[in-house]
Amino acid sequence: MSNVFPKLHNAMWPGLVGKGSPGAEPFIALDRMLELTTQAEVNGQKFEGVDLFLFDPHINIDLSDDDVKRVADKIASKGLAVGSLVAPVWPGTVGDSSMGGPEQRAKFVLAVKKACRIADILKAHGVRKYGVIRIDAADGPAHWLSDPVGNTKKIAATFREAAVVAAAHGERLAAEGEICWAGMHSWRNMVNLLEQVDMPGTVGFQADQAHTYLYLMGYNAPEDALLQPGYSQAEFDAAYTKMTDVLRPWTIDFHVAQNDGTVHGSGSHDKTGRHCLADDPNGKLDITATAGYWLKGAADRGIRHICWDGCMFPNATLENPKTWNTILGAMVKVRDAHGWN
Repeated sequence: MSNVFPKLHNAMWPGLVGKGSPGAEPFIALDRMLELTTQAEVNGQKFEGVDLFLFDPHINIDLSDDDVKRVADKIASKGLAVGSLVAPVWPGTVGDSSMGGPEQRAKFVLAVKKACRIADILKAHGVRKYGVIRIDAADGPAHWLSDPVGNTKKIAATFREAAVVAAAHGERLAAEGEICWAGMHSWRNMVNLLEQVDMPGTVGFQADQAHTYLYLMGYNAPEDALLQPGYSQAEFDAAYTKMTDVLRPWTIDFHVAQNDGTVHGSGSHDKTGRHCLADDPNGKLDITATAGYWLKGAADRGIRHICWDGCMFPNATLENPKTWNTILGAMVKVRDAHGWN
């Protein structure tokens, strides 16, 4: 019998991230992303849900209750659940820097509060029964470096304030470890931040296989590199074990992904770990094997689903049905190897 959990979700934000700004490719509408998701099928298995970005033109954070319910109806009618939600915490959206001044940090918390409102509607509707709200520092490493100790302290204080709001709605916040986020740009800084927040029941880590690979290589934080180019398999295994041993206990949301060891940015998005196709010949990861490091004990940490993240894929790649079948096939292998009932 195949494993029932974790449920297999597709991310909707590849239709938005790095898109829509001058010089970038156009957005892909939520309806089209849902259509591409529901069309994918591998040996009778299909995606079971989606993770959403609370951002125009997909879902405006201030969408009326009735309009949110209409979106929920649409998703449910396609046989899909909703899992994790990305809160718009960045400058230029509702939010602002988590290490800025009092007004900026208040805007960050407001973005989380607004995301919790939508989460409540989706839960009451019945389309959402699990998942977290995803956040990051909403600022970059270059700014953080001006005062590493003080800025991490500010980020931690902002995260704690946001966590109090989230907990009141029965939500947990997952901080996405990516080299482009301040104070979260290396595995060591990420652990340090989570320990300073010190709310393990409410604030945890979102591990993405593409982004955390770059943690190993020390991009944006050479002093924290665990591997050097030309590493052996034994060196990789030791480094991956060291990184996941400290971050796994905090991990409450997980993205299946592939990385070729390079960084990439598009549109207004800073360079970060390049997401590659699951079958990319230059991929550095054995997706199934490395997913196991993160998913050990996942059920005990409240994880009920995993999600594929293909941020900044070209639109032509996203529009190709083969892309989604390949991705779904990789996720099925992860669940077969590391899932549970």
